[in-house]
Amino acid sequence: MMRVALSLFVVAIVAAPVAAQAPVAPAAPAAADVKPNDYADEKSWLCRPGRKGDACDVDLTTTVVAADGTMTRETFTPNPKAPIDCFYVYPTVSTDTGMNSDMTADPAETNVVLQQFARFASKCRTFAPMYRQITLAGLRQRLAGGTVSFDDGVHYNDVRDAWRSYLQRDNQGRGVILVGHSQGAYILTELLRREIDGKPIQKQLVAAYILGATFPVAKDQDAGGALKNIPLCRKPGQIGCVVNFSAFRSTLPPPANTLFGKASDPAQSGSCTNPAALGSTEPAPLQSYFLTNGRLIAMAGGATAWVKDQKIETPFVALPGLIAAKCASNEHATYLEIAVNGNPSDPRTDDIPGDLGAKPIAMWGLHLVDVNLVMGNLLSLVDQQTKSYLRR
Repeated sequence: MMRVALSLFVVAIVAAPVAAQAPVAPAAPAAADVKPNDYADEKSWLCRPGRKGDACDVDLTTTVVAADGTMTRETFTPNPKAPIDCFYVYPTVSTDTGMNSDMTADPAETNVVLQQFARFASKCRTFAPMYRQITLAGLRQRLAGGTVSFDDGVHYNDVRDAWRSYLQRDNQGRGVILVGHSQGAYILTELLRREIDGKPIQKQLVAAYILGATFPVAKDQDAGGALKNIPLCRKPGQIGCVVNFSAFRSTLPPPANTLFGKASDPAQSGSCTNPAALGSTEPAPLQSYFLTNGRLIAMAGGATAWVKDQKIETPFVALPGLIAAKCASNEHATYLEIAVNGNPSDPRTDDIPGDLGAKPIAMWGLHLVDVNLVMGNLLSLVDQQTKSYLRR
């Protein structure tokens, strides 16, 4: 069972002031009383291959700012002939007022796809189902219960049904990468456990990117925790494995009340795999992509002066060499340690967004930019793993 401690969601309410002002959410009906979604209906999907105007058909043009301030433009081209598929489950972002979200794509859902998933279309066919996730308002109401479960309820059932529909209608024996963050990552962990681990479909699993969520493993092992037969990814090109991490600043490591990277079972530990350098403990440069306007996945954010005295016209900005990461552990957690190598003498920003609130909340880390930080590295990893999968 994948349950997350009460404190995990206290800060989520801070991250969505609109939701925090909403009326108290009505009690959710039992999953058995909720009519299943029809995932044969195109409207049940945020992204499907080749569709015009959906959440993955967006402008991803990026300004790349070098350390000396030189700016170049990076265009984006999807690959309609991509050899594998990617199946994405988005994190907690819904500002709907009910316990569970509806099936209408609001700016909250389209914004998170823009930041976390649309760019995968250059490497794989993209599938992103809508699902009736636990909303920010719903999480607030559940605080009194002590824990929030992602492994049972309409939110899990919707993703399971979308997955089964995808396998039946679209997969046709292709390899697939699962991508999820936060609530989406916990749901995908349970989907892996129930629907994939140890079953024939596991042979088609290229990888699972379980991001911004605690993924427990047996101590001193790469498996045996959340999953029995699917290990962590530990070397370039390894397939059928899990990439997992939660990001924290090097200057603000996980505290005792950390929300991520700490297993509840004393026989297990949290895990970390660095997408920029699988199997290495050395710092590696990150290929990060941030929205130029500073918007984050679950809050407005604010304008960031990415480069002094120059305006960036593209939707995204990249700052090569500014950020590095390595897997690390302290007495509280295992995590991806993020070092921002700002230089006051050059024209680029010396810091990045991603903290929750004006004063960073240590237990939350850089959760709001987990995926932004490593987007380019994940895409390189998709390339490596796709080649290995096709050779096999």
